Amino acid sequence: MNPASNNGLRTIVCLKVVPRPEEVRVDAETMTLDRAGAQSFINPPDLNALETALKLKDACGGEVSILSMGPPFFEPYLRLALAVGADRAFLLSDRAFGGADTLATTYTLAKGVEKIGAFDLVLCGEESLDGATAQVPPGLAEWLDVAQVTCALEIEKVPGKREMRVQRELKGGSETLSVDLPAVVSVKANVNEPRFIDYDRMEWALQEAPVGVWGAGDLATDPELTGLAGSPTTVAGVRQVATPDRRRKHLSGSAGEIARALADLLRTQTGSRGG
Repeated sequence: MNPASNNGLRTIVCLKVVPRPEEVRVDAETMTLDRAGAQSFINPPDLNALETALKLKDACGGEVSILSMGPPFFEPYLRLALAVGADRAFLLSDRAFGGADTLATTYTLAKGVEKIGAFDLVLCGEESLDGATAQVPPGLAEWLDVAQVTCALEIEKVPGKREMRVQRELKGGSETLSVDLPAVVSVKANVNEPRFIDYDRMEWALQEAPVGVWGAGDLATDPELTGLAGSPTTVAGVRQVATPDRRRKHLSGSAGEIARALADLLRTQTGSRGG
């Protein structure tokens, strides 16, 4: 791994475009998610990771790169990240990457990070709304063989050192760690307010900025470690779970009678005793 520049932080933000969960279907033959027709948006915790990266850039200088894996229609979403303040964007897009579980995904993302070059920090959202495994940031750190910190609340550069100070969430509290660079850090959702589009950058970001698109050949990936072939996770079956009907009961009578009947029902449902 090449040493990163001393002229500020070189940060890579992993950004995922996710479908609206209620619009996703499962392909009964391949047992994979069918997102055709589903509306998409940037994974919200990844926007918190992007805001964290931009704050570090404001404080320390450097550059912020966006890295994503997915089909070609992801590109406009990466351009939105450029309009917000990121400097470069790269999309890993190849049919060979399709159907990847978290192991194959992190392998491919790691190859993308290596293709980008020297870095100090990789930031990810804590988890994606469509998978919610929280496995990608730790898996990415393992493939890159660098330190990792999960569930970050606040991140700051230690002056004069290749070191970050990270406050991370624990059950019932938090702890503060120091981690040597390079490192992978996952950022908790809702820890900051993502900034709006910078309209001075918008024309450049949406129309002029180059977005690097890399396939399996560009990354020299092992076909046995990507896509379905590189995914040990298997789905044994899928079934539709019926939604139970809501219970309804109509109360009639005077206001006092309805109030007493409602109180009786609540006591019955909760097992409490009235006085």
